[in-house]
Amino acid sequence: MDFGKLSKFDVERVDFTLSQDNAFNLEVLTGTKSTKPKIWIGCPIWANKDWNGKIYPFNAKNQDYLSLYAKQFNTIELNVTHYQIPNEETINRWLTETENGFLFCPKFPQVISHDKQLQNAQELSQLFCNNILSLGDKLGSSFLQLVPQFGPRQLSILEKYIQSIPQSLKFSVEFRNEDWFKNPTIWQNTLQMLKSYQVGTVITDVAGRRDVCHQSLSTTTAMIRWVGNEHPSDYKRIDEWVQRIKQWLDNGLEELYIFVHICENTIAPEMANYWIQELNLHCNLEINPPKFLPKIEQMSLF
Repeated sequence: MDFGKLSKFDVERVDFTLSQDNAFNLEVLTGTKSTKPKIWIGCPIWANKDWNGKIYPFNAKNQDYLSLYAKQFNTIELNVTHYQIPNEETINRWLTETENGFLFCPKFPQVISHDKQLQNAQELSQLFCNNILSLGDKLGSSFLQLVPQFGPRQLSILEKYIQSIPQSLKFSVEFRNEDWFKNPTIWQNTLQMLKSYQVGTVITDVAGRRDVCHQSLSTTTAMIRWVGNEHPSDYKRIDEWVQRIKQWLDNGLEELYIFVHICENTIAPEMANYWIQELNLHCNLEINPPKFLPKIEQMSLF
């Protein structure tokens, strides 16, 4: 993810402390702990040759990656749908190659969100929604990433677009324009609108744009896109997040998606594993961690 990316030198100067929760969260969370929260943690890709000999067999091929990935993680940030609407054949292949209980979280196509900016996109939206809904039980929360130029002046356009999406399609919105967060009244009104349609927010934790790490919920589902920097601060950031998530779970958060991005995603499995270990430890959860091949076997290639 290039959005908000900083150099290693600039990362040193960033204050990664999470902001306080938005007061609107009190209107969303019930204050009563959910007995069975649903926790989904994954990466933004499944095809990465650097994972061969790490979480995949040494000889894993391109065609093997999805089925191997689905044995290691329970969800995927499905960025491929940002560039192409999947057809029936592709959907059926995804269904066949993944385990029961695995969830795809498709990103809305960029032709809708970026090119058309949610206007005059009815046919494309209908095609996208119909196709991904055929994922059935393997469809998690989708997410709509707004183009950085899409600001509060377009709020009515966003609401009209949300109204056009089938209620059976669960999704969240990622806001990138700075103006959403500069005026508290505008942001509160936006959260209220999202809540009225049971549409979530995407919280993006990235070094160069601390405003998009807004700590605001509009439903009892949280979607976090966490971007690491291959820097020692990454672990401290996760530790703080785990404590915040514990608070949310204790107060009624019902579902959580975490997608782990880090540089070229070479060590995304390790960082996702750290997330899982800490959440299990501090939040009394039982999320299955990825299984790594023995290090001695990894070294046998050299």
